[in-house]
Amino acid sequence: MLAELHVENFGLMETVRLNFSSGMTVFTGETGAGKSMLIDALGVLLGGRASADLIRHGEAQARIEGVFEDLAQEYLMRLEEAGYPVEEGQLFLYREINASGKNICRVQGRTIPLTLYRTLCEGLVDIHGQIEHLTLFRPETHRDLLDAVGGLQDDVILVNEAAKAYQAIIRKERELSISEEERQKREEILRYQIEEIDLINPVPGEEGELNQEKKRLSNAERITSLISEAYAALYEGSAGKLAVFDLLGQTRKALQELARLDEDFNVFEQIESIYYAVEDLADQVRVYKDNFEFEPGRLDRIEERLIQLNRLRKYGTILEEVLEKRRGMLEELEQITHVQEQFETIHKEKKTTRKVYETAAEQLSQKRLEIAERIEKGLMIELADLSLERSRFEVRFTPNMEPTTGGAEAVEFYFSANLGEPPKPLAKVASGGEMSRLMLALKSLLAKVESVGTFIFDEVDSGVGGRTIHKVGEKLAKIAHNKQVFCITHAAQVAAYADVHYGIVKEVKEGRTRTRVESLSESRRIEELARMLGGGEVEVTRKHAQELWERCGHIIK
Repeated sequence: MLAELHVENFGLMETVRLNFSSGMTVFTGETGAGKSMLIDALGVLLGGRASADLIRHGEAQARIEGVFEDLAQEYLMRLEEAGYPVEEGQLFLYREINASGKNICRVQGRTIPLTLYRTLCEGLVDIHGQIEHLTLFRPETHRDLLDAVGGLQDDVILVNEAAKAYQAIIRKERELSISEEERQKREEILRYQIEEIDLINPVPGEEGELNQEKKRLSNAERITSLISEAYAALYEGSAGKLAVFDLLGQTRKALQELARLDEDFNVFEQIESIYYAVEDLADQVRVYKDNFEFEPGRLDRIEERLIQLNRLRKYGTILEEVLEKRRGMLEELEQITHVQEQFETIHKEKKTTRKVYETAAEQLSQKRLEIAERIEKGLMIELADLSLERSRFEVRFTPNMEPTTGGAEAVEFYFSANLGEPPKPLAKVASGGEMSRLMLALKSLLAKVESVGTFIFDEVDSGVGGRTIHKVGEKLAKIAHNKQVFCITHAAQVAAYADVHYGIVKEVKEGRTRTRVESLSESRRIEELARMLGGGEVEVTRKHAQELWERCGHIIK
């Protein structure tokens, strides 16, 4: 559950620090006071989209911190496996939004990438707002909801893996199922291309070596001149000039004599090193000079070979890619020439993978039927509590003809709110208020099986009025027996059921507008309930608020 929330410079919230406990907590206030801003802040904390627009005007950054406690064992194991173990039973989350655009995410005080952060936040909080009503109108979401109620996620994973394996075999079969004429054409092309590469017979790195040799031979005359000049300067000398080696010999002899005359100036070891280094260098130049050959016709042969290698560029930019392409063509040719054998193998694999899929899908389908029956019965009870006792809810299955991810059937919810009317797809029959109650009933079922510890309801009572609104409050309080529940509401009949009540007020201080969140005492709660009830004389409204307070199980102190 969420134990602490600290919001700073987020929207109109300057500094908000809240401590929470289990049970049901409500947030109320005038329209525009900033109730949904708290939900937005929590959404950002849990990895939601964060932009500089959310930063309070005039500030450089916004910060949101949260502390979670009493986490489900499976979530603790997931954190442990990811390398972020919970310390002293507490999980610390931190998001920072900067005006510069740089956002920071931290888990247990360690900065991590947003993608990993979002993954680690999954399963902490279930946020339900009015927009979620729209998901119930989309049949493609119904199967996932059914699986979530039944805890069938692991079974779905097994079916998906089996379906993907079968589909991979089908794709392979299609690739092999090209016509015989097309196969022959492809075989001829492959044989021609492989033969072209084999005739040239490229060697990895050959092109670079040839280019280097071409460069050397193209400059053979200049190279011969330079190497002779260098060797003469180093070792042979020229008319009237001593070679470097001879000059160093004279210098070496002079410095050796100097070292004997003045021991304080002894650089003989340095000249000795230089002397022998020059001798080695001269020897290397001589060897290069003696071995340098200019083979007649070699340059032409190199040019011709490079032209041949250049023809292979259509298969790859470098020779290594050409050879890799050849390997791929050989494999494809092998497949084409042994296509019948492959068809026999694929046929066996197809039967095996389909059997694996059908077994897993049949088990999943059976579990779904059982869960669907439980949902139908459970929802009838839950909907009756919400003044929809004459309604009917059905889970209908449509078989899929071929193995596919998700299972052997599509799922769609049907609903009828009126006695005598046949159930129809939700999108065609449910009103806004009915949809709110239906979603609340589903959440009530989910609360019993989901590992999520915190449920947040943002104006779930929208479109619900009369006596039914009391039923909504009762249902939320019932969910709060198993889960931590936060609720933003405009209905006093819902707020009165809460264990803790926060008032949200927009105020002006020192020329700035800000949103303030404060915990309400019992007397203040009754005043807030009276404000929410509205209308009539003040004393009458307050009396109604007190009666509502007592009706919801509270005792006036």
